[in-house]
Amino acid sequence: MDNNLSLKNKKILIISLISFFIVFLDQLTKYLILKNFNINETVPIINNVFHLTLIKNTGAGFGILKNFNFLLIMISIAVIGIIFYYFKKIKENQLLLQVLAAFILGGALGNLIDRARLGYVVDFLDFRIWPVFNIADSFVTVGIIGLIVYLWKKG
Repeated sequence: MDNNLSLKNKKILIISLISFFIVFLDQLTKYLILKNFNINETVPIINNVFHLTLIKNTGAGFGILKNFNFLLIMISIAVIGIIFYYFKKIKENQLLLQVLAAFILGGALGNLIDRARLGYVVDFLDFRIWPVFNIADSFVTVGIIGLIVYLWKKG
């Protein structure tokens, strides 16, 4: 019984720590960008390949649902709720699923904080061939792709 309790606590600890780290990293980078850049300012890191460009994203990925902040907040809360619901179904020995859930949770929380606090999401990673995005977006994307691959291989 004690071993099951410690495994359950380990699962909670893993997901919590990874999610917290993602939110911290995401919010720190956004804070630094907001403090040092003006809107639409761009600084080349690798000219014509990778720039830091500050934009206010009032929509979701690829600019869809612009100015639907309340709806996007509700969607974020729903996604977070789904993660917590399925969290119970992740077994203690399924470390990869725990990490992927933490990636999605941390990313969703990072962008939710922006939407609730600022009314938009701070985006700044600009690869010039893709819409500008942020750390939270990166973790959500990796988490979802990883989950799809995991489920595909499992099925």
